[in-house]
Amino acid sequence: MVAHTAHAIQTELRSQADQPKSLLLARFFKINPGGYAEGDVFLGITVPATRLIVKKYARDATLDDFEYLIQSRYHEERLTALLILVYFAEHRRYPIEELAKEYLSHIQQVNNWDLVDQTSPQIIGPYVCDYMARDERKKFIDACITSGHLWTVRTIVLASFHAIRNGDEKMIVSIASRLLNHKHDLIHKAVGWMLREMGKRVSEQALCSFLDDYAPCMPRTMLRYAIERLPEAKRLSYMRMKRVV
Repeated sequence: MVAHTAHAIQTELRSQADQPKSLLLARFFKINPGGYAEGDVFLGITVPATRLIVKKYARDATLDDFEYLIQSRYHEERLTALLILVYFAEHRRYPIEELAKEYLSHIQQVNNWDLVDQTSPQIIGPYVCDYMARDERKKFIDACITSGHLWTVRTIVLASFHAIRNGDEKMIVSIASRLLNHKHDLIHKAVGWMLREMGKRVSEQALCSFLDDYAPCMPRTMLRYAIERLPEAKRLSYMRMKRVV
């Protein structure tokens, strides 16, 4: 059965399509052959405009609407679907485990860093940290890290933001230590960002403890992101550790 709210959302999104902006977004998000988002298609709608549409329709939406929109070839329609899922999580419309399983069953459509970053901390984070038993959590994290799928790896990195916001650094420390040799810059950036947030929201000492152990072997981008908020003297010290390797 066709989801009527999804059709209304789709109509409104497409009415706001902006071709010049879509070309800019396509370049920014690397849809070129060989790019990390090869083949994606943009309508040319800003995130604030997309969020306004989500706000307008999310109350009447259901999981059927999510499942319809997440299959779209258009990036903004998939983003809208995922933001509706976040709305469901924040308003407890469905159990978090049900929302996470919906998310994971469509992980091939969660195929760019902005889609992951705006949704994984609110959906996969609570699912992993608050719902899973310890052994199940370890197996799930292991499976994500070793999946070989760029967006699945970034999803589990960003899921750690939920734990960080709750004062727990153990998840990101464990994940980061296992991704030091990952090949993709988008993972280096995500891990460095989460380490920086650990330093900001948990403790600078926790961040420095990690850096004392791993700074020499961290990818440069990961290290630069991680140390961004540290005092200048500490930043320089950790960058020197990297240079001497």
